[in-house]
Amino acid sequence: MLNLREYRARPASLADHLKWACLIAPGIVLNKDGSLQRTIAYRGPDLESSTAEELVAITARMNNLLRRFGSGWALHIEADRRPSVTYPRSTWRDPAAWLVDEERRAAFEEAGRHFETHCYLTFTWMPPADRTARIEQLFIDDPADAPAAFWREHLAYFETETARALDMMADLMPEARFLDDDETLTYLHACISSARQEVRAPSVPMCLDALLVDTPLTGGLSPRLGNETLKVLTINGFPATGEPGLLSDLDQLGFAYRWVTRFLPLDKPDAEKALNTYVRNWFAKRRSLTSYLREILTNEPATLLNTDANNQAADADEALQALGAGHVAFGYCTTAIVVRHAEASVAEDQIRAVERVIRGRGFTCVAESVNAIEAWLGTLPGEAYANVRQPLLNTINLAHMAPLSSL
Repeated sequence: MLNLREYRARPASLADHLKWACLIAPGIVLNKDGSLQRTIAYRGPDLESSTAEELVAITARMNNLLRRFGSGWALHIEADRRPSVTYPRSTWRDPAAWLVDEERRAAFEEAGRHFETHCYLTFTWMPPADRTARIEQLFIDDPADAPAAFWREHLAYFETETARALDMMADLMPEARFLDDDETLTYLHACISSARQEVRAPSVPMCLDALLVDTPLTGGLSPRLGNETLKVLTINGFPATGEPGLLSDLDQLGFAYRWVTRFLPLDKPDAEKALNTYVRNWFAKRRSLTSYLREILTNEPATLLNTDANNQAADADEALQALGAGHVAFGYCTTAIVVRHAEASVAEDQIRAVERVIRGRGFTCVAESVNAIEAWLGTLPGEAYANVRQPLLNTINLAHMAPLSSL
């Protein structure tokens, strides 16, 4: 008997791992898990020419933006470093100014390859379950509410919250705007393809996962995206102190990369619960079981304490105080840098250059191997499940690490 299993079995493809389903409003993507997604493109200030006071003000205002979000939200802050191949054309009324600009053009074309950074902030929100709204209807009598209208309320809420975030970004950044349908699909396509091109939204914008995939993904210890070797570096440790533009040295690297910081914020009660766990665990480690037994047997207080555990407990308690005062919010942060190149040796050299910059700023990081595919999936806009790092981070430290400059 002919065995047809070989032809009927459908192996998992890249599209199966993507969350994007369809466009339901201008620039808003409905994902497969029911979450909503929207992206802001922004151009940050020049950090090199900013004073210390200006950098502190930028960080404070960015913190005010980030701490507004709680559980159910995911924020992807991305710096897409790409080659700059064209010199912008301008119209000059003065011949002398035109001549100076032509000299600049010649110098630009002779200097070799140039790169520019495009920054994006993607908001992803998971609406509450329908049963939550039904329970709410038991206590609130509103004839206008109907189960079929839940999704409209969720969409309106998402549009309102992201519009408020855009207003704050517009006051903070020289340029900030929502991506439209075509720009959204072009941006998503660039994240998963080795070819950069404009993508037009179809008349029926459904099945975005299958529509956008045009490059095969090969897994393993050395994954490849099409003909390019894929290298991912993940940050897993942070320095003791921070400052604005902590990772801005990455802008000086002479190759293309994607630098993505994903933040999964927590509501205040959830953050308090997590921080209280840290306080209790570190407080319990101040003294060992042996010291407790010695104190009971000798009836004398122990004089030796684990000072590191004591300091860690005090640090967690300070975090609780900052959270209680409303100065910051807390969440789980994952930062990864992705490089791609047709030659594996070149990609290896590039990821080592990134690692030198990151370690030079006091971070610890790991070049992914077995976890490379999951780490790469975690950098895709809207993906909130893959490669989640557990240490809590507050929004001020996040503002220090986030890509703010567009050079």
